[in-house]
Amino acid sequence: MTLQAKLDAFKADFVAGKPPYNAPAPVHALMQRATAELIASGQAERALKAGELAPVFALPDAEGNRVSSTELLSRGPLVVSFYRGVWCPYCNMELQALDQALPAFQERGASLVAISPQSRANSRKSRRQNGLKFPILSDSGNEVAAAFGLRFKLPGYLAELYLSLGNNLPVINGDQSWTLPMPGRFVIGQDGVIRYAEVNPDYTLRPEPTELLPALRS
Repeated sequence: MTLQAKLDAFKADFVAGKPPYNAPAPVHALMQRATAELIASGQAERALKAGELAPVFALPDAEGNRVSSTELLSRGPLVVSFYRGVWCPYCNMELQALDQALPAFQERGASLVAISPQSRANSRKSRRQNGLKFPILSDSGNEVAAAFGLRFKLPGYLAELYLSLGNNLPVINGDQSWTLPMPGRFVIGQDGVIRYAEVNPDYTLRPEPTELLPALRS
C-alpha cells in the first residue's frame, strides 16, 4: 500500500468517527476550514523551490547533539522533511515511510533528517514510537522552517480546538508562538542548491518517498 493510500484510509476512519476516533462533525469542519484558509493564503507558493539556495542550519537532535547541514552536505546530498510533531498521525506515517526508504537514500550517498518544532523529549518519543533510524531535529520557534518559507501561525479557533483535543503545542514544543511548519520535503545538493521541493498546506497529502530519488540521481 502506498503512503498516500494509508493516509487516505486513516482520514476516512477519522472523519467517520470509527473507534478509537470520536471527533464530532464540527471538529472536522474547523480543521477543513483552517486548511482551506492556509491554501488560500498562497503561502505554499512562496516557499523555497527547486533551483534556490537552501538555508544553512544547525539544530539539536533528540540527544542534544548539534547537527549541521553544512557537515551533512560535505558527505553527500541531504533529504530534509519538515513535519508537525509526534502528535500528528499523518506525520508519523510519513516518517515510517521515509525510514523504509532510508536505504535507497543512503545507496545514493544521501543523508536524511526530519525537522519539527517539538522538544527533544518529544523527538525521542517520535523516534521510539516510529522505530526511526535517522535523526529528528528540534527547530524551536520554527525558525529554520521560516527560512524555508514553511512557518505559519495557527488561527485562534484552531488553537482552541487543538487544546480541546489535548494537543497543547506550547507544552509539546516548549514555545508559546502557536506556529507550525507546513509539511515540506526537500532534496539539497552538495552545492547547497535545492534539487527537489514539495510543500503542501494540506497536511493529509504527502508525496511518496520514491519521488525524491530522481533528484538524488542527478
